[in-house]
Amino acid sequence: METNNTTTSNGVHNTHTKDNAAKIVFGDPVLCAQFLKGYTDIPLFKEIKPEDIENVSSHFLPLFQESRDSDTVNKIWIGNSEIYLIALIEHQSENDFDMSFRILRYIVFIWTDYAAQQEKLHKGTTKSKDFLYPPILPIVYYEGSSTWSAPLNFKNRVFLSDVFGDYIPSFNYLVVPLNKYSKQDLIEKNDELSLIFLINQLQSSSEFHALKDIPKKYTEHLTEDTPDYLLKIIGKVIAVLLHKLNVPDEEVYEVTDQITRRKFSMMFDNFQAYDVQETRRVSREEGRLRDESKANVPGESKVNVPGELKANDSI
Repeated sequence: METNNTTTSNGVHNTHTKDNAAKIVFGDPVLCAQFLKGYTDIPLFKEIKPEDIENVSSHFLPLFQESRDSDTVNKIWIGNSEIYLIALIEHQSENDFDMSFRILRYIVFIWTDYAAQQEKLHKGTTKSKDFLYPPILPIVYYEGSSTWSAPLNFKNRVFLSDVFGDYIPSFNYLVVPLNKYSKQDLIEKNDELSLIFLINQLQSSSEFHALKDIPKKYTEHLTEDTPDYLLKIIGKVIAVLLHKLNVPDEEVYEVTDQITRRKFSMMFDNFQAYDVQETRRVSREEGRLRDESKANVPGESKVNVPGELKANDSI
């Protein structure tokens, strides 16, 4: 996992650059609702509203017993009846073949905590015939460019599962790969999350210019309908994503400032970013090649002959 300490121009501090962008997204009920409605293909979520979602990640972090500050746990109510559904959303940038076991641990932690809370309310309730545990939906939001190939069912991670299958926990987790969606697919979503995903798909800062042909109707919709607080969140997320591409601070500030001032179209017109780290690497490589070229020129030597002038000597 990429771990860079980065402070953006608008004050976003990140220790896990890629993961924390996703944490900001799924920690916000509006963006999380857009994700569940538009990217999971689960009919139960088609009418979900932001007020149906409660972020409870901070409650579960101590139970996970490891530094997973990028993971998000949301408690969701469906319909008028309070169906207690927990969506556990993971954020990955590369294949993790032990993902099903990590999710199994999370599921057990969440159900154990749920049982403890219910026991506090009604002593002995978990031993009753009618007691049921809430469903848990494990989602992996995958940002990588390659195909997700890790097993989706935990049973496939256990040997002799064909013999002992009935006695091995069996569940699938849902993978939502960002690379599944084309630029046109995201534009048709016509919401704030689609803009974040469009920028998250960029592999280098030079690709940012490809967004200049986004339809004016798309940016006008975001300009007119996005509330101020959500503009600030979008600005923070995009700042994180641009820093991932090694975009200079001045360029990051320019882009995020245009977002918060509802100048979405200008954001695409004026962007002149370059990769700072790549520019420095190329410069060092060019310097190395020049030095090697000089060293190989006949008659030139790095050894100073007594009595001869060096380049920096005065006459």
